Amino acid sequence: MTQPKPESGACGQTYSRRVYPLDAHDLSEEQIAVAFAMTSRRPEAFDEISEQVSKEKAADFHERWVLGYGHASVAEHAVVHLAVENVSRLAVDTLEDNRLASYTEKSSRYQVMPEDYFYVPDELVKHPALKKEYEAACQALFQGYFKLIDGCMEYLRETTPRIATERDGAFNGRLSRIATDHCRAVLPAATLTNVGVTANARTLEHAITKLVSSELIEEQHLGDAVREQGRLITPTLIKYADKIDYLARASGLQLDQARRFGFPGDEPAAESMASGASVPEVRLVHWDQKGEEKLAAALLYRHSNLSYDQVWERVNELGSEPRQAIIDESAAGIGPHDAPLREFEVVDYSFEFMLDYGAYREFKRHRMMSYLPQPLTVTHGYRVPSVVAQAGLGSEFEQTVRSAEEVYWKVREVSPPAAQYLVTHAHNRRVVSKFNLRECYHLFKMRTSDEAHFSIREPMQEAMRLAVAVQPQFFRHLKLRNYPAWWPHPVSD
Repeated sequence: MTQPKPESGACGQTYSRRVYPLDAHDLSEEQIAVAFAMTSRRPEAFDEISEQVSKEKAADFHERWVLGYGHASVAEHAVVHLAVENVSRLAVDTLEDNRLASYTEKSSRYQVMPEDYFYVPDELVKHPALKKEYEAACQALFQGYFKLIDGCMEYLRETTPRIATERDGAFNGRLSRIATDHCRAVLPAATLTNVGVTANARTLEHAITKLVSSELIEEQHLGDAVREQGRLITPTLIKYADKIDYLARASGLQLDQARRFGFPGDEPAAESMASGASVPEVRLVHWDQKGEEKLAAALLYRHSNLSYDQVWERVNELGSEPRQAIIDESAAGIGPHDAPLREFEVVDYSFEFMLDYGAYREFKRHRMMSYLPQPLTVTHGYRVPSVVAQAGLGSEFEQTVRSAEEVYWKVREVSPPAAQYLVTHAHNRRVVSKFNLRECYHLFKMRTSDEAHFSIREPMQEAMRLAVAVQPQFFRHLKLRNYPAWWPHPVSD
């Protein structure tokens, strides 16, 4: 491609702006990564550099600079798209536990899962009798799932008003989505799913190492498959992605520490804690009591020539009213779809949530925050979905779930990690999460609205209430679609 001719300017030569893709049909992802990397030491245009980069030269470059000298950022320019199918939701949780990647997963809200659509763990191969019990438990959950959908559909037809001009197909489709959405709670973590993954080679390498270092055999095999297929696109950049002993030992070490210092583990409860109406548990465990000073200092620091210590000292001398004025002025123009300034990231909140597994899977999609889930367990009980309860099917739901719980404990004696496959989407899970004020604006706007899924809307509304209660001044300019009755600030149109 010919370079554009320089344009004459008042202060000498200038160059025309060029924005163009390097075509992945003509170049491999590794060649593109090298072309971008070489610009730091080559004066030519990207397309001219790329013409000189053969696949062999790209491999040599990556072997030397990325793998040999640790210039891993180069690998971020090589992008891989992977289709992953028929993997358990439990394993997909680990696959998706990478911030800098994109995932689109098969939805159990809009599709009825087929019969026998579950994973049987290899951990049970040497225990054939227990394997049969496991399979029977999963089959019973799926049979219960189909019966609950039928029962909920019957209830919804009798109680749901039809929209004017709504035809039978549309009406039944609408009711089916509601029934499927609520009844999916009985499905286990072993339920299979498909997910499309887009990740750069650096992130993919990180994902592979976590998978192959896992305690679960399925995740180890998934990591091997991702590595094998990823190497077809970037053979050099993920060449050495492999098990990391530190990661492989981490879970066992933490378990040993918990036992050594007397923290109770997963034990059968005398009675399962089912509830179909309670609000999920949310606790604000830490919050930034110097948040006002930190945020005001961050907002003033960017365009000051003073050190942070000097800015901090002056901000502390200002007093609360001027500090709040600084924050208000900086936040006043935020629109309903705008993100606050990056400075809002200096204020942190830590919450502990007790979420059902279905809600957790919605929650973890916000991967920029830090979240630390405990293992899946049946110890904390489960929630009966509202439509199931209203349809008078609560006892049937509980009977279905409790039979799986019995097998859970049997599997746990053989393999605690594999027992997690029998935990349903209705079972509760504890997770501690830390997110900053800027992420609060995103989460609260998105997940507290009437349009948000009910399983995640309730805990997010409670988290928002707790954050606003301790620092209401930070949320004066938060734009919500639906403000709660307790909202302490005037709501503008």
